[in-house]
Amino acid sequence: MSLARSGARILADQLLIQGVNHLFCVPGEGMVPVLDALMDAPGVRVVVNRQESGSTFMACGYARLTGQPGVAFVSRGPGACNASIGVHHALQDSLPLVLLVGQSPTAFVEREAFQEIDCPAVFGSMAKWVAQVDRADRLPEYVARAFQTASSGRPGPVVLALPEDVLEAVVQTQDALCHQAVQGAPSDTQIAALRRHLGKAQRPLLIIGGPGWSAAAAENILAFAEASALPVACSFRSQDIIDNRHANYVGDAGLGINPQLAQRIRDADLLLVLGPRLDEATTGGYALAQAPVPSQTLVHAHPGTEELGRVYQAALMINTGMPQLAARLAMMTPIEDPVWRPRLEQARAEYTAWQQQPAPAATPPAGVDRFEVLASLRAALPHNAIISSGAGNFSAWLHRFFPYIGHGTQLAPASGSMGFGVPAAIAAKIVAPEKTVVCVSGDGDFLMSAQELATACQNNAAVLFLVFNNNMYGTIRMHQERQFPGRVSGTSLTNPDFAQLIGAYGGFGCRVERSADFPAALKEALAQLRSRRLPALIELTCDPQSMTPGSRIDDLRAAAAGAASRPGQ
Repeated sequence: MSLARSGARILADQLLIQGVNHLFCVPGEGMVPVLDALMDAPGVRVVVNRQESGSTFMACGYARLTGQPGVAFVSRGPGACNASIGVHHALQDSLPLVLLVGQSPTAFVEREAFQEIDCPAVFGSMAKWVAQVDRADRLPEYVARAFQTASSGRPGPVVLALPEDVLEAVVQTQDALCHQAVQGAPSDTQIAALRRHLGKAQRPLLIIGGPGWSAAAAENILAFAEASALPVACSFRSQDIIDNRHANYVGDAGLGINPQLAQRIRDADLLLVLGPRLDEATTGGYALAQAPVPSQTLVHAHPGTEELGRVYQAALMINTGMPQLAARLAMMTPIEDPVWRPRLEQARAEYTAWQQQPAPAATPPAGVDRFEVLASLRAALPHNAIISSGAGNFSAWLHRFFPYIGHGTQLAPASGSMGFGVPAAIAAKIVAPEKTVVCVSGDGDFLMSAQELATACQNNAAVLFLVFNNNMYGTIRMHQERQFPGRVSGTSLTNPDFAQLIGAYGGFGCRVERSADFPAALKEALAQLRSRRLPALIELTCDPQSMTPGSRIDDLRAAAAGAASRPGQ
């Protein structure tokens, strides 16, 4: 199309061409022409948030769930700054995100006009590409490049600044074509080299994760692992790539890793790392493998060339998308009767033991037992239920004791972004209304984005929210007790009545103080979701003493006191 159109109309047309069907936003003055143009683009559902972090987090949740670029539109200055947390999250989690930012008119640039922001300066270190569009006739070019850049190679965020006068200008220009995500693929030589490394190994371990996995890719990588009896671990918060019940799955390599799995990574003579970045969480603070040249033979495959060799010099580096690699590996001639098969069986047994309920504390905990709550939750949910979470100590129980069964069922921030879980869950329910969606949060994590409950109710997004409430920022309190035992500062919280809070929005809420009462409360909450099409919330009171599955505040203080009594050791 090359008819004369306003910049706003051109932008709306390009979004449709690029396949956008959901746009998450908080409206601002400069966005009004675009909101009007989208009235004539019924294929794009505009979801209005209550804070811009909710917009970018929802766009990230959309991208994680669908594999397609998530799109957020925010106003300049304060709106862009609020949205920046989602840009950082998209960077660290390798998610395709396109953030559109309303901007001051071009005539006012560099005068520190009202809410003016220099997007390239602000976002340059956390986005794959940042640009300002100063000519309306180039909007199709810039938008197409934004989607192409966000989705190709290692996916990530792109930011486009859109001045008011550019959106108002009427010009004649040609539409772009829909982007085509481009990924590398392994060569025959690389596949042969990987096969040779595997043939020489005695103690191999496969670690999968990172971006770009599809259901077909997950099936193919599992077929590869099954054929050669390979133990499979997932990187931090990538546990849903394969069914955790499978005999080849041996756990997750992330924060709170099973110590026995950590030792197996150290002892491996071959690490096949397919997809993850080999970041701090997955490598145990860069200690499970020595940098820059690990003692293990390392085969590292990743969609971004810039990631290969960044920290670790691998024996074999493969720049590839995961579907392309997994398809080739599924056809590889397997290792017959591998010597490491008993090691797989041992590793699986260690994982199964790690999933068992921890030994009871000498003093029974007050409030609910998180293990029992998660066991009841898993038993009640369908296999394809989507579980979202933010960040905090509560997630240590979720990652350890909640087995993921279906591909594409975990929405969790590898970036460690608190506040991600609530908007991500709402986005998931909007995009996949037929699925059960549960958001698991801590009290501090939940309240960082609780305003999006209004977005959930407005969009009939019937999400179940579980809030583990221990009235503190638990992770920081844990570190505080380790370093400065007994000196509590800045980590205590006074919280609202969460059940009444969601009731004020129109949803269903209840409070559970004993594990035995949770199954009945869960049954009622799920029934409310189905009948009312509004969110429900269960507040779960937790023992403030309980920090992680294996530590309590008194234990941390005792350990710190013991260390203090042994100076120089």
